[in-house]
Order: sequence, then C-alpha cells, then structure tokens
Amino acid sequence: MSLESELRSERVSHLRLSGFTAVPAGTSVRDALGRMRAERNTVCLITKERKLNGIFTERDVLMRVTGLVDDLAHAAIGDYMTSNPVALKADLPIAQALHLMSLHGFRHLPLVDEENRPTGIISFRDVVGYLNRSLA
Repeated sequence: MSLESELRSERVSHLRLSGFTAVPAGTSVRDALGRMRAERNTVCLITKERKLNGIFTERDVLMRVTGLVDDLAHAAIGDYMTSNPVALKADLPIAQALHLMSLHGFRHLPLVDEENRPTGIISFRDVVGYLNRSLA
C-alpha cells in the first residue's frame, strides 16, 4: 500500500496521540499554566459545560500573555484562548488531519466525540512519528 493510500485509510485513532490538559473557561491563566506544566503538556483544551470551547497553546503564552498580562491569577484562560477551534473526530483519516494542519498552519488539532467533548489532541509531531514508523 502506498503512503498516500495509508494516510487516506488509517484513522487518527491509530496515532500515538500527544497528551493534553483540559480546564473550564473560567480557570485562571496561572492555574491552567500550572496544570499544563504539572501534566507536561503544551496544549490546554478549554471547555464550557464539558464541551470544547477553545484551545490554548504555548504559542498563546508567548503571543498573548507574556509581557501583556500582569496578574495571571485573575486573568481567565477563556480571554486568551483561540475560540471555537477546528476539531476532528478520531475516526477520520490521518490525511484529513494533515490537510487541515497544512491549510491553517496548525500544530495541534483537538479531537472530540459526537457531543463535542474533548477526547484528545493530535499534534504535528504525532503525524511525523507515524510517518517515521511507516517509512522505516
């Protein structure tokens, strides 16, 4: 099977997925960053009523928080996240995830279930690892 065919047939659920942190939108930036650090994740999915509401990444820390927010304990993560992020279901082809990452310049895509609740995160690194194993 060609690599192209494999990427079109293999599902996102077959990847070794990166970890992620999830917090409610009202969580402080300080607490969200503390959880991300403790869980050794670079991505935080933001929820509202347990449904995906946003994404906050290390890039958001650099571009939206560092040097701009004085009191991390009183700043709500929901004010610094990317709202309504593009998300995928784990049963979609890896090729679709790659296409969206390339098209939009994403390094991470949230995975959700049928109710739009976060179930995981796919990173560009996850896809590269898969490609590396497939080509070995």
